[in-house]
Amino acid sequence: MAYFAAVLARTGAGWDVSETELDDVETLADLTDLAREAAEDEDTVLVFIEQEDAWFAVLRIDGEDDPRIFVSDAAAAARSSYGAVLTDELIEQDGEADFDDLDGLVAGLDEEDGAVAEDADEDDEEPAGGRGANPVGPIGDSELLTEFGMTATDLLELAGEGAAPGDALGEIAEALGCGEVLEAVR
Repeated sequence: MAYFAAVLARTGAGWDVSETELDDVETLADLTDLAREAAEDEDTVLVFIEQEDAWFAVLRIDGEDDPRIFVSDAAAAARSSYGAVLTDELIEQDGEADFDDLDGLVAGLDEEDGAVAEDADEDDEEPAGGRGANPVGPIGDSELLTEFGMTATDLLELAGEGAAPGDALGEIAEALGCGEVLEAVR
């Protein structure tokens, strides 16, 4: 699968954006180390990952704090090696208990859009670990960008059904004030 990955490092002058390769990334620790290499002092670093316009992820690292992760579609991401690194970590952190609320939220959004959640599930490809191994829809910390002007609601809307992950990353970058710089490395 083709992917796009960029590292956005917060600096005193704004954001420094660079495309990055994930070829040597096998674990979340590898990805976190890659991001920290781009940081100035203890400043915030974001990693944007998009895979074939199927899903996107944002990873946030603040100094030595544990990374915060948001994935637009856990089931789609789990079918790729880089996405699985992120979804496996989120599932390990949260356990299965939080997914009951997520399933209800996704079903509620589907009903509001006039779609029947059961019909959508029939068309979805089953994740490698079997149905239920990864929830369909967004997973992780939807509030990781609130201090930069992107609310949790806005981020969840960008991850909603029918949204284009590549466009979503562009909108997130615009909210951060680095949309043009991100487009330059795409």
